[in-house]
Amino acid sequence: MQKISPSTYLKTSFFIATFLLIHFGVSAQDLKFTKTPSDTTSQKLSMDANYNRPTFKIGNTGVAIGGYFEANSIYSVEDGITDGLSFQARRMSLLLSGSISKRIKFLSEIEFEEGGKEIEIEYAAIDIAFDPLVNLRTGIIVNPIGSFNQNHDGPKYEFVERPNEAVDLLPGTFSNVGVGLYGKTYKGNWIFGYEAYLSNGFDSSIIDNENDRTSLPATKENPERFSENFSGQPLVTTKLAIGNKNFGEVGFSYMGGRYNKLEEDGLELDTKARRVDVIAFDFNTVINKTGTAIMGEAAYIWVDVPKTYTQQFGNKQWGWFMDIVQPVLKRKILDWDDATFNFATRLDYVDFNEGRFIQTGEKIGEHLFAITPAISFRPTAQTVLRLNYRYEWKTDILNNPNVQTATWYFGISSYF
Repeated sequence: MQKISPSTYLKTSFFIATFLLIHFGVSAQDLKFTKTPSDTTSQKLSMDANYNRPTFKIGNTGVAIGGYFEANSIYSVEDGITDGLSFQARRMSLLLSGSISKRIKFLSEIEFEEGGKEIEIEYAAIDIAFDPLVNLRTGIIVNPIGSFNQNHDGPKYEFVERPNEAVDLLPGTFSNVGVGLYGKTYKGNWIFGYEAYLSNGFDSSIIDNENDRTSLPATKENPERFSENFSGQPLVTTKLAIGNKNFGEVGFSYMGGRYNKLEEDGLELDTKARRVDVIAFDFNTVINKTGTAIMGEAAYIWVDVPKTYTQQFGNKQWGWFMDIVQPVLKRKILDWDDATFNFATRLDYVDFNEGRFIQTGEKIGEHLFAITPAISFRPTAQTVLRLNYRYEWKTDILNNPNVQTATWYFGISSYF
């Protein structure tokens, strides 16, 4: 995600807002905010996440704004040791979109994290529609690897933390400057969608980082990827999604490219082009009889690690997560017509270094498993109060006894 300073963001936001008002000839007295109607004409896929957010339209300008907010409390105990109770302002995201003309739209998301400590452009792209099956997208895109990377809004989930597979194994949320095509087609109850992008990609920090292990998320710390591609070769990201109105959706995605630089200013840095490749599978469904929602994602990673590196830098990683959400009560409460209580459970597993030690043949450790039961209350579909208890087992590379961590979370997340 592209990082910008608070002062730069505020100046830019003021300029954009002023320009839009002047451009569309709207006076302050004429400004009216109306809720953007949901598109109910077709079945949605995960790839529609950017268009399927609640926003408010400003007058007749074609501009819409919205966002979401997350805050929570946390109490954690690791092997009997605790730092006590803390309160966290996790993030606030602002959404701004506009219809530039027929078939041309602009969408953006700017995220504030940790009370404004970090301000980042997470998404900013222009879509040009030629046909439902052929649409051009260019700008700062969110690479469609798995499902969570695009569908990461806090109000969608009953859990405070994001899945380990999506943010510790994969570099969610992962954005890059790029260009590509996407589209959908329908046949009966079936819907097929695809996305294909070329973008800037990974760099050598995935094997040269403060974690002292192979880590794709380390690339997110390099803001230069929004102005220069480290390897000089594009990162390819593709996804195929298949949905059915009765059964849900499955997605298959791939992301890969070179991550190293062979030479710089005539100086040889490496003798071999080294690749990182990722495949992912995701699914979501709802059991109509019980209303049970089930979703999950799995990913497998290959990294060409130089032989000069020790075995703590794994060349294979994999992981998965699964959420199960069961509504237990849905009725009118106070002024909320469809208030809902849910029970939910999340399972997380990540293996940061799959394989065995060459010297001993013993299995390499460095893996994590967690289970998170949850109770949530949704006064509306756009707001969730959630109580989570997460229990985690974490093993180091030598398979020493697990580090066990128990954490309570209570928080709220809401679109606005």
